[in-house]
Amino acid sequence: MKVTLKDYKNDVKPDWCAGCGDFSVLAGINRAVVNLGIKPENVVISAGIGCSGKISGYTKAYGVQGLHGRSLPVAQGIKLANQDLTVFAMGGDGDGYAIGIGHAVHAMKRNVNMTYVVMDNQLYALTKGQMSPKSDEGLITTTTLEGVMEKPLSAMKIALSCEVTFLAQAFTGDMKEMMQIFEEAINHDGFSLVNVFSPCKTYNYKNTPAWYKENLTKLSDIEGYDNTNKLEAYRVLEEHNDLVTGVIYKNEKKPHYEDTLRNYKRDEPVAHQNLEFSEEMFNALCDEFR
Repeated sequence: MKVTLKDYKNDVKPDWCAGCGDFSVLAGINRAVVNLGIKPENVVISAGIGCSGKISGYTKAYGVQGLHGRSLPVAQGIKLANQDLTVFAMGGDGDGYAIGIGHAVHAMKRNVNMTYVVMDNQLYALTKGQMSPKSDEGLITTTTLEGVMEKPLSAMKIALSCEVTFLAQAFTGDMKEMMQIFEEAINHDGFSLVNVFSPCKTYNYKNTPAWYKENLTKLSDIEGYDNTNKLEAYRVLEEHNDLVTGVIYKNEKKPHYEDTLRNYKRDEPVAHQNLEFSEEMFNALCDEFR
């Protein structure tokens, strides 16, 4: 039976602010999985805290909303337990690049076969507009009344240094490109990081949709760009101050985590195993610790 967008629609109405870019991310993810013929019962979204963290409750797929910055450990565990699932971790730039950066670094290094989507509005929005690691220098926020004094974190360069195997950026104002990037990220056999520029209409007066349209460069417009060349990816990010959209880098050769784990069987993950624990087995285990 053909999968449709209606299959992913539930009765929960998003309470994001009018004009929030996260509406487009939700629509893009739903369209991507529908285009790929993936049923809702085979999709899991592990989300963090913040405006972006609510996304797991706005679509008819399995969802988990856990602790701030901890969506990745949950998502990796789900994927390792059941390889049949299409697994997403989702969060914001504060969730992902501040409290969650340690998990992001190691997830990229491991290369578990899943997709991480970061909705980047360059501040903390749900808690009333504080600066985040991605806030532009000089941006006035509720915690930087004289402007942010630091340069924003280059999460894309960090990802490249952590051996990420699929790295991309999208803009919520370009649904077609964003949806294509999501589809390619899902199909990638390994860990995919997609940073999405998702403007906050309530607190970020600078990085507006119009500002992004004026300042973003599509990688497809850069003649001869090779997204399998890591050094070229670094160069282009440096030249454009990270303000690019498209697939920045991909590596199809690095083995993913599932293939490096000893005694791990991809065709027989935990979800497919008989985990019944008899009293005899329990007693034997206890005896080992006496």
